[in-house]
Amino acid sequence: MLGCCCWLFPPPLLPHGQAPQMRAAVAGKRGRRAAVAGMVTPAGPSGTSSGLTTPHTAPSPASSTTCTSFPTRGKAKLFSKTWKRLLRSYPFPTAPPVDPFAKIRVDDCGKTKGCFRYGKPGCNGETCDYFLSYRRIGADIEFELSAETDGWVAVGFSSDKKMGGDDVMACVHDDNGRVRIHHFYNVGQWAKEIHRNPARDEEGIYENNRVTCRFKRPVKVPRDETIVDLHLSWYYLFAWGPAIQGSITRHDIDSPPVSERVVSIYKYEDIFMPSAAYQTFSSPFCLLLIVALTFYLLMGTP
Repeated sequence: MLGCCCWLFPPPLLPHGQAPQMRAAVAGKRGRRAAVAGMVTPAGPSGTSSGLTTPHTAPSPASSTTCTSFPTRGKAKLFSKTWKRLLRSYPFPTAPPVDPFAKIRVDDCGKTKGCFRYGKPGCNGETCDYFLSYRRIGADIEFELSAETDGWVAVGFSSDKKMGGDDVMACVHDDNGRVRIHHFYNVGQWAKEIHRNPARDEEGIYENNRVTCRFKRPVKVPRDETIVDLHLSWYYLFAWGPAIQGSITRHDIDSPPVSERVVSIYKYEDIFMPSAAYQTFSSPFCLLLIVALTFYLLMGTP
């Protein structure tokens, strides 16, 4: 650093007669350094070279005090601009595009996955009031949930058909437009959120006034009161409703649908449950009433 900044500090003045000796000493040192690099052999005492292989010119007196200066400010700016252009032109890798949410397939229901449909007869994952599917994938169970709501859709695993003491997985649409998977535990009629969430590989979407999600959950989990083992059979509770700032509120209907019997993940069925609007016209009493009215109209009054 000191040698390169000699232009700031000029060399000290030497006493008369010592300058030529100093220059000779510097020249001798440089000659020995060049010899180590294989360029020349050291010079002898008389100034003649012993075994000189490459011509060498002793440095001039001026070269003993000349130093290499730092790049000027203009050169530094040019280097900076060149480096920035190189960075802009370099093809840095970009993040892969996000895969769109794959639509729920219903043609696999009863074959490679189990399905529950609630709503209009013949509805699918995009038209049912509520839809759920499940299938085994290795040590996990993949669930697909969808409901006509702008809030949340959930499934509960219960030992009976009543709400209380149930393990619940819910897909919640928040104010930022995202659909997240939450874990709850029903304490009576109140759903308490549990921070331990067994869901993974989550994905969800809110589109056409529907909340739809897909996630995986282990079949077997360590013993926990709030997380059940899905290799056992449970009643499935189906519910959906509005949300306020990402928090679930009371479900849309007073008596949400429940599976008629316990569900086994090792058995795939396609089960349809008519909604209340269609249950009225499909009940035996209603059908008998329709037949009686039709007969009465055809026969006429006496």
